[in-house]
Amino acid sequence: MSTLRVGSVPLSRSALPLVAALVALAAIGWLVTGNRMSGMNAGPGTDPGALGFFLVTWVVMMGAMMFPSVAPMVVAYDRISAHRREIGRPAATAGTALFIGGYLVSWAAFGLVGWALYEAVRGLSIDALSWHNGGRYLAGGVILLAAVYELTPMKHACLKKCRSPMSFLFGGWRDGSLGAFRLGVEHGAWCVGCCWALMAALFALGVMSIPWMAFVAALIAAEKLLPWARGTSIGIAALLAVLGVSVALIPGRVPGLVLPDSAKAKSMHGVMKPMHGP
Repeated sequence: MSTLRVGSVPLSRSALPLVAALVALAAIGWLVTGNRMSGMNAGPGTDPGALGFFLVTWVVMMGAMMFPSVAPMVVAYDRISAHRREIGRPAATAGTALFIGGYLVSWAAFGLVGWALYEAVRGLSIDALSWHNGGRYLAGGVILLAAVYELTPMKHACLKKCRSPMSFLFGGWRDGSLGAFRLGVEHGAWCVGCCWALMAALFALGVMSIPWMAFVAALIAAEKLLPWARGTSIGIAALLAVLGVSVALIPGRVPGLVLPDSAKAKSMHGVMKPMHGP
């Protein structure tokens, strides 16, 4: 009988509750994110809201998108911690929760940087970057950048760290509660290095769009969990390249893309919820 696995990590029965908890938290994250972002998807250039609103939404959104693909690393961390307790070695009691918390802190930091850059560009009100001028080419260019990054050595190095939980954990293990949190932050940093371009593509497609959020989450899960790492990266790069060119040249034919100057986008602006605080 073949061993059940989550990514590259064999899954024992004792780990099933942890995986189930991560999946449940991700599902709750999708529901909460959908509620908070309801009526806000006006396509590329959508107002992400005030900082407090965006940061809370972003962290919940990261849990929804990333918990399934980070499950192998969390399971591996929990297994090592349990083994260390069994043999009398130090291991933080709440280490797994602290590890996950540190992971989310790294993504929260990235979200803050992304929000600041996004707002800075929007605040310039450069007519050349409006959708009916150069906006669609900028959006397409960001997606093409994500396609190119998929094939770079940096992407491959970061992805390798994300796909090799035992190697990462044994190579940088830290004891204690602070050690668990720091290890989570470090893994989160590698994950940001792996996925930042895909998140930039999400901003280009519509950061408040649940369908595009699901699309990017599926790409991340595929490249982290499927056994064919290099082939998956090449396939994702090709898909992003087609998407980027389509957004730039024929945006009206891209399924699910809300055009900022469309009647649908304007109607969403009309029902947009208040965004001044969490």
